Amino acid sequence: MSCSAWSSSSLLEFKSHFNSSSRKIRRSFQCAPRASKIATETKPSSDLPHLVLHDSLEAAGIDTRHARDAREGFCSQIGRMTELNGESSIAISGGADLAKVALQIAAEDDSLVSHSSVPLPVSSFISRLDDLSFGFCSNYLPPPGSSPEIFLGNLERYLYVDKGFRRIDSALDARSLYLNSTLTCRSGSATMLSLIYSEVLKMVRITGFLDFDAEIYCPDSLEKSLPRGYDKKKSKISDETHIMTARSLIVKILKNLKDAFWPFQYGQSSSLFLRAVHAANRIYGNSVSQDPTTANENVSPMEIASAKAAQHRLQRGVWTSVRFGDMRRALAACERLILLHGDNEELRDYAVLLYHCGYYEDCLKHLTLFEASQEREHKTNFINKLEDDAVNILKTRVNLIMAEDGWNKPGSSTSYWSSNYEPW
Repeated sequence: MSCSAWSSSSLLEFKSHFNSSSRKIRRSFQCAPRASKIATETKPSSDLPHLVLHDSLEAAGIDTRHARDAREGFCSQIGRMTELNGESSIAISGGADLAKVALQIAAEDDSLVSHSSVPLPVSSFISRLDDLSFGFCSNYLPPPGSSPEIFLGNLERYLYVDKGFRRIDSALDARSLYLNSTLTCRSGSATMLSLIYSEVLKMVRITGFLDFDAEIYCPDSLEKSLPRGYDKKKSKISDETHIMTARSLIVKILKNLKDAFWPFQYGQSSSLFLRAVHAANRIYGNSVSQDPTTANENVSPMEIASAKAAQHRLQRGVWTSVRFGDMRRALAACERLILLHGDNEELRDYAVLLYHCGYYEDCLKHLTLFEASQEREHKTNFINKLEDDAVNILKTRVNLIMAEDGWNKPGSSTSYWSSNYEPW
């Protein structure tokens, strides 16, 4: 606790000043002009095929207003990332409001899986973050002149002991991947805890209570530790690998969601794309006419059964199931990664999901765009060769399907959602 006690009147005055500063800071994120270079990087290219999810849901009679609003909010924030602040540490980043980015992601996914007639209250959760920062500033600031170690020790005791934030495995509870759930339940993934730590640290710095260069150690998925702060002047070169930038944080959030909700969770490969392509092979064989029971004889019956079960759920419209993925949220994560202009392999992964949903024309367009990408690097490792072969097989299969009468008639692409779009 701080050595000096606050009187009730001075505490109210401080909170009023703190809230006023917080509103100005959040407003500066909203009003920040877009950099012309980044406007072209983050806005969808005119050559990019349209993203399917919202339009296909709406064509099936599903209300997408709140999901579209959240997506627009997400695009608005990432449109404010310049190359410079996108590669800045989350402890000091400007441009995009990372908390709002995370909450707009949560708001869209919440709209996709709930029947709520109201959107997720993003502003309320922003206020929770501000209250968290105010609580530290009003009760846990060390005396002036204290060492960085004491300052950061107080902050971590406040977050992890008194407030009770803890890290949990997203495989056990997917809610840990969302900022709103982490703030509510006080348990979340390492990425969400790193974001909360950075938001408190930035607010303390902006209000003038931080007088040293603080950095955040963000543990990776293999570590069980919590995010910790340290004085950058005393850091080692090895510490730099654990620094998370604004852009890498957003990519990490989206890839965590993509991994968690990928509809094909089981398979011998670590590649999500290969798992989805192999699932198609288990069901249909390596060609349209091949009997799947005679194809891939080296594959276990358990893997074939798992792939068929996944396809059976998709055909019935059971798009979400505990530990079996969620097609809507997997598609949404892929679309946001494409909008972020990350790895071009996101186009390929998105395409294979469209294939399983029956959107063959859009699948082919994204596969073609992936293959034509000028930025695609030549990779020689074994997994990448398998993935390239799988792209060719998938493209051939889609061309054969589209050549058959009736597959691409107007209205056929809505059948996936309209068959049974409820999650229960």
